[in-house]
Amino acid sequence: MVVVHDILGMACDVEAYADRFAREGYLALAPDLYTDGGFLRCVWATFQSYRRRSGRAFDDIDAARAWLAGRQDCNRKIAIIGFCLGGGFALLMAAGRQFQVSAVNYGEVPADAKQVFKGACPIVASYGARDPYNKGEDLTRLRAALAAAGVANDFPEPYPGSGHSFMNDYGPLNRYGPLAAVIRVIGFGYDPSASQHAWRRILAFFDRYLR
Repeated sequence: MVVVHDILGMACDVEAYADRFAREGYLALAPDLYTDGGFLRCVWATFQSYRRRSGRAFDDIDAARAWLAGRQDCNRKIAIIGFCLGGGFALLMAAGRQFQVSAVNYGEVPADAKQVFKGACPIVASYGARDPYNKGEDLTRLRAALAAAGVANDFPEPYPGSGHSFMNDYGPLNRYGPLAAVIRVIGFGYDPSASQHAWRRILAFFDRYLR
């Protein structure tokens, strides 16, 4: 599977995700989309690629998929999983990109979702009810698009009390001190309970469609 990072790039959580999948017996590759210049330039270029739905970021993800597919120990069934910005990529890559499964974690829902998901692979999606970027109407649009396209999915109601980035564990910053409290108030922050439940769903979904 291809593991796509959030807006912070290749932080400690991304390595932990890849390691977790490896322990489950999967091949996991986490491409660094921020490689074209300094950090700010990389973020800008990656977001521009995301908005255009083409360019280097998509090429890098495609290259990661092709590299995995070329390995002798790969069964040619490849998933994409993304978080935040990576979740947005996972949604856009679900159709027409040769992925067999897509795991979307609080990724932006495209305005033209009904067109995006025609012919999409199975999708497991996880969102928090307090996510300031993905409102109820966005998730309603996603549900309608998946239903209209007949896409197999696991998309429960958003986790109550959880916000954006509820699966991103950056260590002590998530749990201690006034900054962590502020982050939770504005709709962000790690939620261990919701995260664990989402991981169980994701792994079960991958067992069904990928293993």
